[in-house]
Parts: sequence; structure tokens; C-alpha cells
Amino acid sequence: MADRRGRGPGAEGVRVTRRPARPVPLGPRGVLAVAIATVFGVAAFGWPFLVAPRSGLADGLDAWLIFGGLLALVTVTVLTLLAEGTLDAKAVAMLGVLSAVAAAVRPLGAGTAGIEPLFFVIILGGRAFGPGFGFVLGSTSLFASALLTGGVGPWLPFQMFAAAWVAMGAGLLPRATGRAEVLLLAAYGFVAAFFFGLVMNLSFWPFALGSTTSISFVPGDPALDNLTRFLAYDLATSLGWDFGRALTTALLVALTAAPMLRALRRAGRRAAFDAAPEFVMSQDPAGSPGPARSQTR
Repeated sequence: MADRRGRGPGAEGVRVTRRPARPVPLGPRGVLAVAIATVFGVAAFGWPFLVAPRSGLADGLDAWLIFGGLLALVTVTVLTLLAEGTLDAKAVAMLGVLSAVAAAVRPLGAGTAGIEPLFFVIILGGRAFGPGFGFVLGSTSLFASALLTGGVGPWLPFQMFAAAWVAMGAGLLPRATGRAEVLLLAAYGFVAAFFFGLVMNLSFWPFALGSTTSISFVPGDPALDNLTRFLAYDLATSLGWDFGRALTTALLVALTAAPMLRALRRAGRRAAFDAAPEFVMSQDPAGSPGPARSQTR
């Protein structure tokens, strides 16, 4: 007699288990791609402290344009590698949904007093689906929101990379559950918002003020002197703005992390992004092999 699953008494069965691993794992090729891109990103943001004094790159505008183009190229390369190696159709669909949500909520703050609701979406997405997914989500969310708000410009690659690091960092945080995870993510969101403002200021500071102020970039000066000027520039021009972003991000994460993470992780388990089909041979009641069935672990 067949059981309730329709299998005969001689049929072979496979237990279906839920994997606790992240829904979108980052393979070796993806890790290498993100690592290489991060090195280029650090160079693109930190070139004022890295180039030789007499180098032609010491001219702020030229270096910014060169590294901006390079950053865009590296970003496209990384997204391609990740899509080919780790993102299947279901993961891409989830990526599209979260990117659209992030793009839709960004205009709600319109940057007023630093309020940018986009960050809580990418932080929770990166936390739920892992650092590789978060890296791509941060990039695509900023790109989509720039198209929606008319914010496309030479600064966009820098914004995409900074947001990618923010979302990826959420996926790299230590494991936690319940209230501890919510508090961890809220604290991370507060710090990450300041980080985003800091690196974005660094992307245009070398040519933003000319060379006549006490907080201007001085080509050829020691890196420590320029770093001191930059920190003074950041505190003087954007501390209040960054604080608004940090406070908003932390509050939104604290209020929405628990329900959103449950929903995202449930969707990830149902989609089974990292599932591998296994074909087993069933047998009919007479003992002869039947057609192969596909089981997903």
C-alpha cells in the first residue's frame, strides 16, 4: 500500500532538511572579486594619502576622474562575477525587490538633515542574505535610487561602493539572535552612517575648497598632515548631517529589524537559494526501478 506521499512500499525516500547556512553563499571566486574590488575602492577613496607628492595624480580633479572611471569599471566587473557565480534567478528577483524598495524609500527623506531611509533596507538585506548579496544590494540600490531621483553623476560610483561596503558589513557581523541582534544592527547602522558620510567627504574633499583654507588638501604634504585637515573638514562641514543619518538609520533598524529579518529569512528558506537538487531512484511495489525523482535538500 502506498503511503500518504504516494510512494510504494519499496520506494526509496530522501529526508528533506533545512540548511542553516546563508541563503546566498559567496564562493571563492566571489570572495576574490570582492577583495580585489575593495582594494581598488580603498585606493579610489584614499588616494590623497597614497600618491607620491610629485605624481601627476596629486592634482585632485584628475585623480578623482581617473579613479571614478576605474571604480565604475570594477563595480561592473564584480557585479558580473557575482551574478555568474552565486546569484540564481530567485536571488536576482529578491535583489530586484529589495533594490526597488530601497530606491522608493530614499526620496522620502530627500536628504533633509541627513535623513536617508535607504540604509536600513540595505543593512537588513545584507544581514539576512549574507555579505556577498549585501555588496551587490548596496550597489544596485544606490544606482536605482540615483535613476529615480536624478542623482546620476561622477559621484555615483563612490556612493555605490560606500553603500556596498555598508551592506556587506552587516552580513559580516557576528551571529546573534533576538534582542541582541536588533541592538547589534542598530549600533552598526549608527556607526555605518557616519562611515558613509566620512568616505563620501573623502571622495571630493581634495578639490572642494581650493588650496587657500586651513582644511584644504595640500598636494605633496605628509599624509598625516592631510589626514588632520580632512578630519577637521569632516567635523566642520558634515557632523550634524551625518548624525541625522546615523540617528534615523539606527531608529529604523531598531523598529523594523525583527519583523523584516523574519520575513526575509522565511523568503530565503522558501526560495532555497543554495539548494541542490538530488535525483534518487524510486521503486514500484514489484521491486523494479521507477523513474527518477528530484529531491531538494
